[in-house]
Amino acid sequence: MEIKGQVEDIIYQNEGNSYTIAVFYTDEEETTIVGYLPFVKKGDTLKVVGRFVEHKDYGRQFKVDTFEKLMPESLSALEKYLANGSIKGIGEATAKKIIKKFGEDTINIFKFEPLRLAEIKGITEEKAKEMAEDFIESQEIWRIVGFLDKFGIGPENAKKIYDKYGVNSIEEIEKDPYILVDLVRGVDFIQIDRMALDLGISYDNDKRVQSGIKYGLIRITNNGHSCTLKDNLVEFVITLLDVSSECVEDNLINLTAKDEIVIEDRNGEEWVYLSSFYQIEANIADRIIRLNKSKNLKEIKNIENVLKKAEKKSNIELSDKQKEAIKAINQNNVTIITGGPGTGKTTIIKTIIDIYEEKGKKVVLAAPTGRAAKKMTEATGKEASTLHRLLGIGKLDDEGIYAKPKDYEGTPIDADLIVVDELSMVDMFLMEHLLKCVFQGTKLILVGDVDQLSSVGPGSVLKDLISSETIETVKLDKIFRQAAKSKIILNAHRVNQGEPFLDKNDIENETNEDFFFIKCESQERMLKEVMTLCTGRLKKYGDYDFFQNIQILTPTKKGLLGTKELNKTLQQILNPNLDNLPEKSNLGAIYRAGDRIMQVKNNYDIYWEKESEKGKEIGSGVFNGEIGTITEVNEREKVVEIKFDDEKVAWYEFSELEEIEHSYAITIHKAQRK
Repeated sequence: MEIKGQVEDIIYQNEGNSYTIAVFYTDEEETTIVGYLPFVKKGDTLKVVGRFVEHKDYGRQFKVDTFEKLMPESLSALEKYLANGSIKGIGEATAKKIIKKFGEDTINIFKFEPLRLAEIKGITEEKAKEMAEDFIESQEIWRIVGFLDKFGIGPENAKKIYDKYGVNSIEEIEKDPYILVDLVRGVDFIQIDRMALDLGISYDNDKRVQSGIKYGLIRITNNGHSCTLKDNLVEFVITLLDVSSECVEDNLINLTAKDEIVIEDRNGEEWVYLSSFYQIEANIADRIIRLNKSKNLKEIKNIENVLKKAEKKSNIELSDKQKEAIKAINQNNVTIITGGPGTGKTTIIKTIIDIYEEKGKKVVLAAPTGRAAKKMTEATGKEASTLHRLLGIGKLDDEGIYAKPKDYEGTPIDADLIVVDELSMVDMFLMEHLLKCVFQGTKLILVGDVDQLSSVGPGSVLKDLISSETIETVKLDKIFRQAAKSKIILNAHRVNQGEPFLDKNDIENETNEDFFFIKCESQERMLKEVMTLCTGRLKKYGDYDFFQNIQILTPTKKGLLGTKELNKTLQQILNPNLDNLPEKSNLGAIYRAGDRIMQVKNNYDIYWEKESEKGKEIGSGVFNGEIGTITEVNEREKVVEIKFDDEKVAWYEFSELEEIEHSYAITIHKAQRK
């Protein structure tokens, strides 16, 4: 819906992205508006488009999707606008004098007869000119926001463009639409290109071709890569822009000369980076080498004796490889421990914690996701946090920089030894930020399995660090006896080695089968098998409850065995609405209490509460891949209450349900984010 009114007061405004909470007066009522409102100040008259929502703590609010600034329609509104501080030299007293002097002609005076402002005592002609220029500039900003909306560029990015080009932004964009590709990720390149061609730009124009090259590089970073083969990039741009290979090659040279891209030769192959991505990789390499070469301040003497004592205390016998890993950690500032499931990585972490804490050293544990941190805590008995929480970082901007100033070097982590698990899920941005926060002399242990799916964000940090052979790496390949009882673990290793699954007769005296391969010839047969396994067979076999112990993984979203159809079918069977309780439909899905759901995008602002031994915790932020259960659908407040697996409880407005999906079945790639 659309409402008009005046901003009576600004309760909160984020300087970085202009997220704003404001008191808003309309002809009918006073309400609170929330959203991205750059350039908006107290006294502004706005037309806002959005919807009313019910906030758990703050009640009814209007959530703004888009907005337009309007000229004040009454003299009192105009006076408030002039007095809000947006026009240099005008405060409350001066605003009152201007309105009293010029009345209904005030706007025309600013636009067409600015020197008449000097008729008011205390305003010189020079000051009158400055006031008029500021007034006109403010109106130009409003035009920019509306103009950019046509390209799908929201208000949060309009400020960035204005900061770059000022009041001439529209003229600059019309002159060279391709500047939008440089300033804002996710813009519609085809639309921008069509606009440029309509303006008369030729197909082989250097700006057009260079923009197409950069757009191609942005596309590959969205797919998880930091660079691409030059030949592939050239072919993409030729197809995108209908230009010759010579034209693309020439502009690759031009972009290299301008330091906007980097072309790196690796064993006769040329790879192309956006310069910012190349610099991040270079920073990671530089920082990790400096950290590794710094003085080993945390080395423990007589490590052999210390290991024996640790084994005796914990009543375990470490393998030679595990001892090798612990000695490597002791001898180096940076160590990588890698291996598949069941190879003893967790035992190494637990032993390291015991050894170093016994010596009075502080050990900090972290993992890239909430689920991984929770598993780390359960396995070691020591609290682990997410990397985001440990580093105190939030949202990524368009260039992969976290919500800190670009020259922010990070606050050193208070630790003698930092252990990061599941490193295969860490992208290049997060790795660079971690290394900014690791103090010289601190030991860094990186743990992970290179055979897991790579990070969602750009880069293959763990794999590339191991391949570099620069960091001491211990590869664990022995499956321990206890783990070897699990066919899941044995078959995981067999798959990596290109071998077939173990047959049910391949393990002698096996009493606790945990892996079955059921061969089906049709999708319909597969669906039937999945349903019977989830609704009784596994319960009878090992008392496996679906909501506590079972997760269905599938390669695809579409089709009879895709997540969408599986989730609908499983919900009908496992969580039918027999009692006619409240439920909410969104994007073809129906959500009700008891449903298993997954967060499918990062939301840095959503409020949550959590009961812990320390009392009630509160915070904000739910991230892509977190899984939880709907505990209530509240029609009166128009919110859905969700309790996540890490025990935090969050409240989603009905308008925010596009951020979740059912998770009875999830894709294999999404399972990586759990």
